[in-house]
Formats: sequence, C-alpha cells, structure tokens
Amino acid sequence: MFFNSWYDMFRVAIMAVCAYAALIVVVRLSGKRTLTKMNAFDLVVTVALGSTLSTILLNRSVSLTEGVLALALLAFLQFVNAKAAVHFRVFRHLIKSEPTLLLSEGLMLTDAMARQRVTEGEVRQAIRSQGIGSIEDVSAVVLETDGSFSVLSRSQAGSGSSLQDVRKPLRERTDR
Repeated sequence: MFFNSWYDMFRVAIMAVCAYAALIVVVRLSGKRTLTKMNAFDLVVTVALGSTLSTILLNRSVSLTEGVLALALLAFLQFVNAKAAVHFRVFRHLIKSEPTLLLSEGLMLTDAMARQRVTEGEVRQAIRSQGIGSIEDVSAVVLETDGSFSVLSRSQAGSGSSLQDVRKPLRERTDR
C-alpha cells in the first residue's frame, strides 16, 4: 500500500521529531563512547539504537515512552559495558578482541591472517591506501579491534612502542 491515512502520516512525523530529540539527549548524556566504532559490541549497540528508533517511529504498539526507555537502557548498558571494560581486565578480554599483527618487517604472517580471515590482497590494499608502494617499506600491518587496518612504514615505526598491545604470532612468518 502507498497510503493508509493522514493520521498515520501525522503520527510518524510527530514520533520522528520526538524520538529523534530523545535519541540526541540520550546519546549526549551517555557520552562519546555510545556510538563509537571501537569493537563488535559498539557496532551492535549502534545498530540496536537505530532499530529501536525505527520501531518507535513505525510500530503503533510501541509508545514514545517505551521507546525512549529502550533507547536510554541501551545507552546505559553500553556505558556500563565500557566502564567495566576499563576497570576489569577479565571483562575487557571477554568483550573485546586484541589487535593482531598481520605483517611484520615486510613479511606476511599467513597463520595470523588465516586466523583473522584476512587475505594478502586486503593487506596489500591497506598498504596502498597509505601511499606505500613496496611491502618491504612496511614495518607492520595490524588488524585493529574495530576491523580497520593500521599500517606503519619503516620510517614511522620508531621504537615500535605503539605495537605493545598487539598480539604477535607464536610461529610461522612467511614470505609474500
């Protein structure tokens, strides 16, 4: 159907304005980490917030108050999750992955790449996107906890202290 009634259109318009305002307030009160792209949990919360907003707008059986409560609870749970991850190492390891070294000193780490389901082509693409033309010029490529790649050229590597929390492979380093 293309059109039900003017009442339905009016309801969606009013709910959209109110729910959007509520979402802004909830996100502002809960802090920057609510919609960050740090790990899989953060992505799930972002999608859940969007789904909840959609439900508030389009589902007649969900009142604005119920929807706002759902948004607030999701934001609060994300806040608790982030706080627990900061203070408790065990909890942090349960919900967050570690960054993984995929290339070291110009050598592809095929075991690590296979465990993370990353292809050599994806590693090369990350290197090219940094404007580096030769794998030999790369000190490290890291798959970060948010799924992005970090590329350190040999000239940028310095002491390598930024790789301190990166999981290093226990064995096999193979050539390109």
